[in-house]
Amino acid sequence: MNFKLLETAVLNKDLPDLGLKRGDVGAVVEIYSRDALEIEFVRGSGETQALVTLKKRDLRRIGADELLAVRPLGRGKPRPPGPGKKPRR
Repeated sequence: MNFKLLETAVLNKDLPDLGLKRGDVGAVVEIYSRDALEIEFVRGSGETQALVTLKKRDLRRIGADELLAVRPLGRGKPRPPGPGKKPRR
């Protein structure tokens, strides 16, 4: 499986030190060799969460039958509840 520049890729494993989980979606920003790719993972704000060199085995393509989702980073203060919702305890 060959990736192209700016193609999206799905992470196959957790990288807890970088705040990344299996299933997170990033973009190929550099191809170093047949097996080494630089992947950028971004937050909803557009800020870079992680810029990391990975092997192809650590990534996969997004399937046509898959739906993208978002998740909180799980660091820092918890997000306040939405309108009309009570905080969890």
